[in-house]
Amino acid sequence: MIRRDKVHAICCTGANLEEDLFNLVAHKHYERIPDYRELTSGDEQELLDRHLNRVTDTCIPEEQAMRHIERHILAVWKKADMAGERYFPHEYMYDLICNGKLEDSYQIDSRDSWLVAAADKNLPLFVPGWEDSTLGNVYTARCIEKEIRNVHTVRNGIEVMMALSDWYMASSKNHSTGFFQIGGGIAGDFPICVVPMLTQDLRRADTPVWGYFCQISDSTTSYGSYSGAVPNEKITWGKLGVDTPKFVIESDATIVAPLIFAYVLGW
Repeated sequence: MIRRDKVHAICCTGANLEEDLFNLVAHKHYERIPDYRELTSGDEQELLDRHLNRVTDTCIPEEQAMRHIERHILAVWKKADMAGERYFPHEYMYDLICNGKLEDSYQIDSRDSWLVAAADKNLPLFVPGWEDSTLGNVYTARCIEKEIRNVHTVRNGIEVMMALSDWYMASSKNHSTGFFQIGGGIAGDFPICVVPMLTQDLRRADTPVWGYFCQISDSTTSYGSYSGAVPNEKITWGKLGVDTPKFVIESDATIVAPLIFAYVLGW
């Protein structure tokens, strides 16, 4: 989808951003746990002792993935810090990819990495709450130790929203911009809020609402849950209009998203 220019920007969590990079260099060291629901507390402790961090049915190897990337990205953080330069989280990762600093470590075909595809296109990425990620924690530790002098060497979430607002206004100038959301959480709530921020807080009356809204979600509709909110609720916040095409697909995104993408690509 990215390589066929069907995706014009991505908003994702820091975890999704870094985990694609981890998988790129440490895929052979990942361990699958198909019976993860049956693990005891002791079993989980054994995984920790082996430095395997579990995400549902998959364990990410700390040394081969996290520490490997840490050594490389720390160098680019420190270089920017010494030069008084500041970049967004994804721009440092683009640097690692585009300058070939990780190529010798690839353990999967780079064509199967969405982050490599995005870096090749220099695709706009917006990563709210990046601090809540493994590399965000690493960055914090290096700042505490004064290895990185300026904590703002990685640009923050407010700046992400400012960049998003600039992109949205430019993108929507000549054509409608749609919003396709996979799952819930901050990666969806953050970008969709750019419209009411522009219209209500900046009072830019010429700001268009999102051209369409589609969400793949298995979240149950509930009180106070953005992930489970029906699309019409977003009208009251000025995120969508009365006539905005709205769709919610209540299913497993790992099944549905590839089917939709295949249809768009004409496969």
